[in-house]
Amino acid sequence: MTVNGTGAGDDGVEIVVRAPATRGWARVAERVVQLRGYGPLIVNLARRDLSTRQKRSALGWLWSFINPAASLAILTLVFGTFLRIAPPVAGNGELESFAVYLFCALVVWNLFDGVIKGSITALTDAGPLLNKVYFPPEAPAMANLAVTATQTAFEFVVLVVVLIAVGNISWTIFLWLYLFVLISLLSLGIGLFVSVFNVFYRDVGYLVTLGLQVVFYATPIIYPLGIIPERAWGLPALDIIKFNPIAQLTEMSRDILYDLEVPSALRLGYATCAAVLVFAVGYTVFVRQTENIAEEL
Repeated sequence: MTVNGTGAGDDGVEIVVRAPATRGWARVAERVVQLRGYGPLIVNLARRDLSTRQKRSALGWLWSFINPAASLAILTLVFGTFLRIAPPVAGNGELESFAVYLFCALVVWNLFDGVIKGSITALTDAGPLLNKVYFPPEAPAMANLAVTATQTAFEFVVLVVVLIAVGNISWTIFLWLYLFVLISLLSLGIGLFVSVFNVFYRDVGYLVTLGLQVVFYATPIIYPLGIIPERAWGLPALDIIKFNPIAQLTEMSRDILYDLEVPSALRLGYATCAAVLVFAVGYTVFVRQTENIAEEL
């Protein structure tokens, strides 16, 4: 931990003594502890972001429903109507709705995508403020997570209402809260990692945005996992997609909300380990790279 002290030199000039800062894992642990004292700042940053998004908007918070609803309608029209991708029968044994099937996975992707994209520029946007007063550099990314989680909460409420209306609801819905934690850890870990390198190389933001588009179509969101062949172009296509943590999370969301089933222990264990590992690596890299990053901002 950094300790400051003051004293007077021979010429009467005040001298500031700064002990060496902690390094390695100790510094990472110290930053985690520091965050506890900056909770109000994170909340205020999130509130400011939410207020800015709704400022001078005639529809205001209604856009929180309109945007995901529009995406859902377009994807349903293209893939469910034109391409006629048939969804499996839901957990109630009667429902066969591509829109609901898609929505159960899309709500996961929107959270994942929103946290990463918002985190990319969170550090650079906070640069002027960070150069004036100290606060943990990860605070803006945490605030972005809170904002995106608020948006997800709106979407999830709409999804629950739809599930109740179509009679496809079960106690398994409460398991989605744990799923929400895993998605948040995974996306925040990736977001923190890329946000650091976006400070030095602004091309990172463009590459990540492009990469997310590729990952979206490589993830079983608009199609069932079962239609993917075991091998394609000489590669184990099915195994590659299953190895993708976000693919497992979207499938778990469908298990819980659409199929009304508890995800398998193997899928749950893999998703948990992957989310925790990605967050740990991303946060550690972020902490170490932001120790002396002020001059770059």
